[in-house]
Amino acid sequence: MSRGNQREIDRQRAAKRAEKGGKGKKKDTDGSSAKQMLTNKKEKDAEIMRLKQQRAADKAAAAAAGEAGAGSSK
Repeated sequence: MSRGNQREIDRQRAAKRAEKGGKGKKKDTDGSSAKQMLTNKKEKDAEIMRLKQQRAADKAAAAAAGEAGAGSSK
């Protein structure tokens, strides 16, 4: 079963959509906003990781202090 000219028709439709600028990737003229967004995301993610690491360290310290206190009470 051949598709006939379906591929060509699909290519033409895709070209028309690209001309209209409808769906698809949005192009940035200078690219600076995309770089800024990426930088902001990296900074935000780094801050989240720092908070998680601090909480884990605090939890480990509390657990260690709790074990040390429990061991000396015997």
